[in-house]
Amino acid sequence: MPTSLPVHAPTLCAPAHWRRVDFVSDLHLQAGDQATVALWRRFLQRAPEQRADALFILGDLFEVWIGDDLLDPTEWVDASEDRRFWRACVTELQQLSRQMPIFFLPGNRDFLFGPLALAAAGMQALADPTVLDFLGQRWLLSHGDALCLADADYQRFRAQVRQPRWQQDFLARPLAEREHLARELRRQSQQHQHGRDPALWADVDAATACDWLRQSAAAVLIHGHTHRPGRHVLDLGRTREVLSDWCGHATPARAEYLRLDAAGVQRLTPSP
Repeated sequence: MPTSLPVHAPTLCAPAHWRRVDFVSDLHLQAGDQATVALWRRFLQRAPEQRADALFILGDLFEVWIGDDLLDPTEWVDASEDRRFWRACVTELQQLSRQMPIFFLPGNRDFLFGPLALAAAGMQALADPTVLDFLGQRWLLSHGDALCLADADYQRFRAQVRQPRWQQDFLARPLAEREHLARELRRQSQQHQHGRDPALWADVDAATACDWLRQSAAAVLIHGHTHRPGRHVLDLGRTREVLSDWCGHATPARAEYLRLDAAGVQRLTPSP
């Protein structure tokens, strides 16, 4: 059965001068995947005329985020490769934020990306979901994982790790211990996904997505998480625009971003 919105979806009204905005999600950046990192850096380094007026990151920018204190300079004695990588990524985002606003909506991998990291990256936080009022239309933005209701095991896990007490307990652990746990969780996730077709993963519940759109007075839901990029038709003229994951070692490589402008919805890739 359709469910109500988990929280009231706030509305972000685009400034009048915005003419185009870009969306990405599911890059799963990690130190061990330099091919995808290179694609991301190519995207960040686009010429000014190729950039949009704003960038929206709809979750899973990082493969994992274990707490904002990994950016603490007092923790940088004998810093791990992962820690140096995360800090470099945040610095690169901060540099881009001087040229355009960046909005961040956390995913299931980087939900612990908190206010200190947001400030360091120069990004503005978005609630999940959020309505973007842009070009005379309301667009509902989400990571998408909360809508995959058929994945009951994941929904139980999601409910657990989003509880403040669980997060407090996890973040109270030593940073090195959290790094070890993150590596183990990543190993288990890769093992679980190995050889599995993403088309067989739980998808967004269509009835719930329609209910979210109806309550938000929006016709289009933009989200990631499912790794099923494309336009998915719902009912009564409603649609889902699903973002692509990024993978630099795939053949061909995946590095798609979504652009909204007066021409409509475009799916683009960074220029070589």
